[in-house]
Amino acid sequence: MFELKPDFDKVLNRYEAWWDCAVLDRPLVSMNFCVPEADQKPVPQKKHATLRERWLDSEHIAAQAYAHLRNTVHFADSLPIAWPNLGPEVFSAFYGCEMEYGEHTAWSKPVLANWSDASVDTLQLDRNSFYFRKLEEMTEALIAVGKGKFIVGYTDLHGGGDAIAAFRDPQELLIDTIEHPEAIKRLCDRITADFLDVYDHFHTMLSTAGMPSTTWLPATCKGKYHVPSNDFSCMISNKAFEELFVPGIIRECQHMDRCIYHLDGPQALRYLDRLLEIPEIHAIQWVAGAGHDYWADSIDVYRRIQSRNKALCLGLPAKDLPLLFKTLDPRGVWVSVCGISNQQEAEAALRDIAKWTKKQ
Repeated sequence: MFELKPDFDKVLNRYEAWWDCAVLDRPLVSMNFCVPEADQKPVPQKKHATLRERWLDSEHIAAQAYAHLRNTVHFADSLPIAWPNLGPEVFSAFYGCEMEYGEHTAWSKPVLANWSDASVDTLQLDRNSFYFRKLEEMTEALIAVGKGKFIVGYTDLHGGGDAIAAFRDPQELLIDTIEHPEAIKRLCDRITADFLDVYDHFHTMLSTAGMPSTTWLPATCKGKYHVPSNDFSCMISNKAFEELFVPGIIRECQHMDRCIYHLDGPQALRYLDRLLEIPEIHAIQWVAGAGHDYWADSIDVYRRIQSRNKALCLGLPAKDLPLLFKTLDPRGVWVSVCGISNQQEAEAALRDIAKWTKKQ
């Protein structure tokens, strides 16, 4: 089906088992390493006048993506994925926020001056906006290069609280959660409906081209896959999160076939139990935050997730595999093994993981 992943159908079945906290022949395993230097293909290079121009060069981005994917061994259940990236706040740009581009990330400029009806009414989804059309162009460019070769995913889309924080500015929105909660609820309800329409638009583009559903977090499924999140929630109370944003999160998840919630940062961990109550959230990606990113420090978190029959993903070096085997059940675990440099190391790690499965 895909030149760079000829066993995709078998791998897809492992992803489906993982979502259900089941195991086929072994747990879900991702390992990537470079192809031997002698077999590597040159990566296209191009000089751009500005960083913005570089971010927006669809054809060059697609050509580079293919080169990088060809130069990588996508071992075990790793998927050769490219997705159009205009920054994590691009959804807000569909409503008029202008984007600024740096070397490695992008951000939007707030446009919501206040909560007057006139100001809020200026926030309208514009499918003819520059950024919406550019995202379509980039998706089409990747499909043209990747069809039959690699998988093209949809971009990093943030609706709900993160979109509103981009419209308003996070510092202003913090005060607004106290002074204007009803206005926030109404806006969140409206943009959630827009979000689902935007998701479906790009899902249709990709599925029509024969692409399975995927995005920046490289899982997949038989149907619609999504990564809900709310990074803004780290800064507000449990009550505000529940009343203002949880309904929208549930609505997003109910629209999809499979969801893995991106839970980012120590201040977000207090929401874990609430998120585990949502039936349409099938898995959790826990990101402990800078300075807290050693996976074994979160073993208790992973056990909490497993105790509720939810799947999880984690990354660790091959040397830590024995500790993983001692502390977690293989069911529902998607493990990304880091630091693998060649086929021999990858095969050895995979044999160890297969033994872990047999012991259960």
